[in-house]
Amino acid sequence: MPRDRASGIAHAFLPPGRWFVRRDYYYARTKLRTDPLYPSVCDALRGTCAPLLDIGCGLGLLVHALRADGQAMPYHGYDNDASKVERAREAAERRALADVEFGVADLGGQLPVHRGSVALLDVMQFIPAPAQVRAIDALLGMLEPGAKLVVRTGVADGSRRARITRAVDVFAKKVGWMNSLPVHYPELEMLRARFDAAGVEGDFIPLHGNTPFNNWRIVATKR
Repeated sequence: MPRDRASGIAHAFLPPGRWFVRRDYYYARTKLRTDPLYPSVCDALRGTCAPLLDIGCGLGLLVHALRADGQAMPYHGYDNDASKVERAREAAERRALADVEFGVADLGGQLPVHRGSVALLDVMQFIPAPAQVRAIDALLGMLEPGAKLVVRTGVADGSRRARITRAVDVFAKKVGWMNSLPVHYPELEMLRARFDAAGVEGDFIPLHGNTPFNNWRIVATKR
């Protein structure tokens, strides 16, 4: 994302009257400028208007990126970290983002009722393998014709990138940014099998960008 656009969004994460609380600001600015995730997800969702469910939304950066890209679909962001959800809500209100709501939910537990598109970004590694299969099946069942499931995840393939991805996720837990340790990274074969069983089209592309991580962008489209 261009520097000026990323900085403009990041300013929403500076609490008024608390200029010294800048962790979210620096995180948002760096993440939006350097991570290929947000341009790639915007590309995947462009042209769709179905409501979007963002599971594991964190600070809600995705909705800021979508609105900056001119995408106005209703957005529902959920995360299991109540503190992040509250900060996401406050930042969205500061920028007066329309048709946006946030709530607390866990991919490994009860999912919100939803029909439309779904984003599942950097979340799958935090739930066990059997729960991953159930979650993917449930999310695919939410899709309407023309809607999409967009997944960004590290994958288990034994590569050096996979080992780096896990090490960074473990470090994020140790420093307190994430509240869970990685449990199981999915295999691409499992995702392809679930897509085939649901009768959806799948698109699998590496999303390494200029990072050392073993990330992929995976898109399922309901026809």
